Parts: sequence; C-alpha cells; structure tokens
Amino acid sequence: MSEHLCIERDGGLLTLRMHRPDKKNALTRAMYAGMAAALEEAAADRSIRVVLLTGGQSCFTSGNDVADFLQAPPAGADSEVFRFMRALFDFAKPVVAAVAGPAVGIGTTLLLHCDLVYISRDAQLRMPFVNLGLCPEYGSSLILPQLVGHARAAELLLLGETFSGAQAAQWGIANEALEDGAATLAKARQMAQRFLTLAPSAVLDSKRLMRAPGREELRRVIEEEGALFGQRLRSPEAIEALSAFMQRRTPDFSKFG
Repeated sequence: MSEHLCIERDGGLLTLRMHRPDKKNALTRAMYAGMAAALEEAAADRSIRVVLLTGGQSCFTSGNDVADFLQAPPAGADSEVFRFMRALFDFAKPVVAAVAGPAVGIGTTLLLHCDLVYISRDAQLRMPFVNLGLCPEYGSSLILPQLVGHARAAELLLLGETFSGAQAAQWGIANEALEDGAATLAKARQMAQRFLTLAPSAVLDSKRLMRAPGREELRRVIEEEGALFGQRLRSPEAIEALSAFMQRRTPDFSKFG
C-alpha cells in the first residue's frame, strides 16, 4: 500500500484519501496500485457498504505525476492505472467523492464513475489530454458528450478548458457545489453515511440497474481509449508536450501536421 494513501475504516464506511500535499496529490504508480487494492478488498468485504474518495479539504489531485508516469508508461491492461480504472468501474457498492481544489486529468474523469460527487465551488477541473499530445481516457469521450452536449464537451476535451466546481454541479458532473473544502468533505461524509442505514442488497441492485444501459459499450470505449492513449504516449507530439511540461516551457507543435 502506498505511503501517500490514507485509508480509514468507520463501521461500514471506508474512506480512501490521496495524501501527497507537497505534490498536490499527483498520482504515482504506487498510489494507483494502492487505490486499486483498497477497492478490490472493499468489494470483497461484505461489511463495507460505501467508499468515500477524497484528497482532503484543499486538493483532490493534480493528475498523474509526469516524471513517474514517463519512467514506466502504462503498457497493457495489467498496468497500475488500468487496474485502478477497472476496480472503480466494476465496484458494485456506492462511491462518494469529495472534491476540492485541483482535479486534473483522471482527477476529473474518475468522477464520471462515482455515484455521488460533492465539490467546492472554487474547485478547478481540467482534462488537458490534447494539450499534452494525448487523447481522452476512462470513457470521457463517450460520457461527457452525453452528459453536457457535444459543444461543451469539445471545449473541455479538445481545448482542455478549465471549469469550476460550481460549473461542474450546474452541468451534472457533481451533485452539489459547496462553500469550501471543509464543507464539501463534511457533506460527502454525511451523504456516504446515509448508505449505512439502507438495505445493502437493494442499493447494489439499484446501482447495477442504473449502470447497466450502455455498460458494455462504455467498457469497449475505455479499452479503445486506453490502447490509443498508450500509443500516443510514444508519439512525437506527446514527447514534445511532456518534455515541455517538465522543462516548464510552451510546447512547439509547429513542425507537426
């Protein structure tokens, strides 16, 4: 289990908190592996009724740790990031997210696979895949146009536009936008605890029914995105963009066409 994850058990509520504040909770392979393992264990533990996923009161996650990511790019379905994606996608119990501060890349797309999302109004969400020479991931190319319409999804996925927590709630990506990170975490915990009072099998059946339509298509899209994402990581465009990111300069795409 990663040292940058805090896992707390409170009865039937499991809280999974990303904790790497010096790096804005940037995700490493070890963190992905730890989150995947925690979800897999929670899925098998009948006494756990609900999972709360958070980064704390000031930051959700700034996305992938680029240096760690480039050291060993995901190369197949068994890589840590894809294992985490599968664990969350297949998780049959409710998942509640509490989001404050930055939520970048997968920090935004994973919210599309949570059941309830509470967010601070001033949170900053962004999916800068194209900006990094990459492509959308985790089903976002399918889910977002369905959720917010093609025109808005194009701004978010093709241009990598930043949007706020207030906008996320307005567009249906989050349930509610709250005043600050403390209020957001408190609300998310309150709503997660409500599942502890409900009939567990009824909750599982209801979630399964809600997720069933289009589920296999979504699984196929996630796999297609993942394969293309891996290819694009090795592309000259991505190498230029990620090198520029590490060197703190603007990428030069003028030679690509």
